[in-house]
Amino acid sequence: MSVDADSPSRADAADAAVLEPFVPAHRDLVARALAYVRPVYGERTLPTGERVLDHALETAAELAALRLDPDSIAAAVLYAMPTYMPGYREGLASAFGDDVTGIVANIERLNQLRIVTRGATAPGASAERASQVEVLRKMLLAMVEDIRAVLVRLASRTRTLHHLDAAPEATRVSIARETLDIYAPLANRLGVWQLKSQLEDLAFRHAEPEAHARIEALLDEGEAEREAYIARAIATLREDLERSGIHAEISGRPKHLYSIWNKMRRKGREFSDLSDLRAVRVIVTDVRECYTVLGIVHNLWQPIPKEFDDYISRPKANAYRSLHTAVVALDGRPLEVQIRTAEMHRQAEGGVAAHWRYKESGRSEKTRDARAAGYEERIAWLRQILAWRDEVVDGAEWVDQAKHAAISDTVYVLSPQGRVVELPRGSTPIDFAFHVHTDLGYRCRGAKVDGAMVPLDYRLENGQTVEIQAAKQGGPSRDWLNAERGYLGSPRARTKVRQWFNAAESDAMTAAGRAAVERELQREGRTGANLEELARRLGFEATDAMYIAVAREDVGPRQLQIAIRDEAPPAAPPDEVQVKRGARSGKAESGILVVGIDRLLTQLARCCRPVPPDPIVGFVTRGRGVSIHRRSCSSVSQLTKAHPERVIEADWGAQSSGGVYAVDLRVQAHDRQGLLRDISDVFTRERVNVIGVNTQSRAGIAMMQFTVEVSEMAMVTRALERIREVAGVFSAGRR
Repeated sequence: MSVDADSPSRADAADAAVLEPFVPAHRDLVARALAYVRPVYGERTLPTGERVLDHALETAAELAALRLDPDSIAAAVLYAMPTYMPGYREGLASAFGDDVTGIVANIERLNQLRIVTRGATAPGASAERASQVEVLRKMLLAMVEDIRAVLVRLASRTRTLHHLDAAPEATRVSIARETLDIYAPLANRLGVWQLKSQLEDLAFRHAEPEAHARIEALLDEGEAEREAYIARAIATLREDLERSGIHAEISGRPKHLYSIWNKMRRKGREFSDLSDLRAVRVIVTDVRECYTVLGIVHNLWQPIPKEFDDYISRPKANAYRSLHTAVVALDGRPLEVQIRTAEMHRQAEGGVAAHWRYKESGRSEKTRDARAAGYEERIAWLRQILAWRDEVVDGAEWVDQAKHAAISDTVYVLSPQGRVVELPRGSTPIDFAFHVHTDLGYRCRGAKVDGAMVPLDYRLENGQTVEIQAAKQGGPSRDWLNAERGYLGSPRARTKVRQWFNAAESDAMTAAGRAAVERELQREGRTGANLEELARRLGFEATDAMYIAVAREDVGPRQLQIAIRDEAPPAAPPDEVQVKRGARSGKAESGILVVGIDRLLTQLARCCRPVPPDPIVGFVTRGRGVSIHRRSCSSVSQLTKAHPERVIEADWGAQSSGGVYAVDLRVQAHDRQGLLRDISDVFTRERVNVIGVNTQSRAGIAMMQFTVEVSEMAMVTRALERIREVAGVFSAGRR
């Protein structure tokens, strides 16, 4: 394609427009950027028909009007290099440095989201669409490490809208809708008013052509006329204030077309009811001067009834403070006047009272969650950074702040269908899977990021596309809960995995208890017994609770047998031992003192295996003397209810010291290789003799029971403390 004859002159004129605001040293940087891109851009054009080079120059000029730093201007000129020169980074960094290259790289990342943003902003109202649009706005800010790239993108979109008339209708509507949903709200949040107004009005013309034409026709003057009117009103008001000795900062703006239409639509008002088509703002030193200025304004121009609001004495719910009034000013036209102090203005523009929230979403402060509040605080910070450029336009401090202005506590990734998913920074593919669907998280076995396989502990980055590979069935791995392995980065996923294992453990215990009950029923020939009645007999409201208690051995075999038989043991025959209460205490051979009987046969119950100094109680058996139980034993509790006359008080005697006692210990742990060896090592170190071991493993949970011999309870306590320190053990205690 040949170059037009007047192309060089157009380029020279554009060069001059871009270079004019800068000192010679800065102009040299931009001039070098232009020389660098001309051979690459050539006569290439954009879908709107605009030449790429012209677009780059106009975008740079737009940023120059915003008084951005030279690196941003140069990056605007170089913005399309990633499209037309793959592997551009090395050459660009060598020619212009890392800062410019970094901005261009960030612009490239934003441009890569165009397919997603156009899809999310397609026509059609739904809660899902509104949610995706809001997440995309956040994503655009999170995608860049340097906020200057966002400003370049906004300026570039402004220039695209200026040249949109030549594009096909579908393209015009798509770009305009994307602008109103994504880019204009970003400019609004960041407080870049020059770009916000242009973006809204230009996009409004293409997205809603009929509404745009109607509003334009209702206005009896053009924008230039309205701006001239505002300038005259400001001059008149300033003159009166200075005569009263008040030095104020006065600014004004005519309400642009999209704002007029939006307010009419949002508040259900007719055009004739709007009194703020032209507005001025007065900023003074203190509250007293606010009310003084109000009096001067009402004396100068006639107030409009019912159009006065005192948000100083009665602040809004979001702490917004200001005086609002409307008057009939020059030429009999309505004029809105806002009066506030400098502190009120800072709060309104950057603090919690910033009005972009209710203008975009209509939500009150009470409905905001913690994450939204944190996002708004960062928006306020970004606004401050952008405001500082007016004070230190070329300062290294501002540039450093802008380079590190990324919103860093959240990561935004894409599903294969283009849906944006918001996750805590540090999240992995497993976190993504759980966010999409809990069952997908359970079955996650692998992942692809941007088409390449990655490990499950891979840390996701902004803008990446994540695809989960899942098994048809199955559950999570125990390793996912190991913080050192780093498989999970979000609290939501960790909670879901814990819930799965808790449920699996409960299911395993229920199955084990059910099998034990069924075996006992078969042994007793009562397989047709009513299980609900059996559970109630044992003191449980549901059969599952009974099964778990049996599996944990909270209900002993003898207790279960008695409940199944539903019969009381026959009374002791006359020739068996009869307990006489209140008699003196005597010593048994075992060294256990039994109230009322001397040298009575005693035995330690195997269901609870008491050890000194456990509180104990005796139960008179048939033909086997007194069975000694711990007072906390669930079996003796049931026997006491059925036969209170057979319970007898007991205590440890002097002969109990120095004996050896069997104790049952129960350990639960995440199953792994070497677990039994590590626990056995503890018993060896503590000189505890193990006389019985029973282990089972279900769903990755090891349930282990040890019978040990000890001479004192302190040995048991020490051994349990050491066992709880073994890797994987989460429960250890006496049975």
